[in-house]
Amino acid sequence: MKKPIHSQVFGLHLRVLREQRGWSQQELADRANVTKKTVYRIETAQASPTLDMLVCLAEGLEIDLRDLINFNIT
Repeated sequence: MKKPIHSQVFGLHLRVLREQRGWSQQELADRANVTKKTVYRIETAQASPTLDMLVCLAEGLEIDLRDLINFNIT
C-alpha cells in the first residue's frame, strides 16, 4: 500500500527539524515524552500523528505548533 504523500513529507520535515538540532530519534522522543518507535514511525510515514502527538513534538522541539505543521508539498 502506498504511503500518503502528506505523511511522507511531514515525516521528512520532522526529521530535518530533529537533525538540525543534532538530536537522535531517542533524544527527540525523550524531549517530547513519546517513544523512539513513535518518532521513527512518523518520520518513515508508517504512522500519522494525532493532534496531541503534534503538540508533544512541537513542545519537544521547542517550536510553535504552526511551525511544526508548516511544511510544503511540492
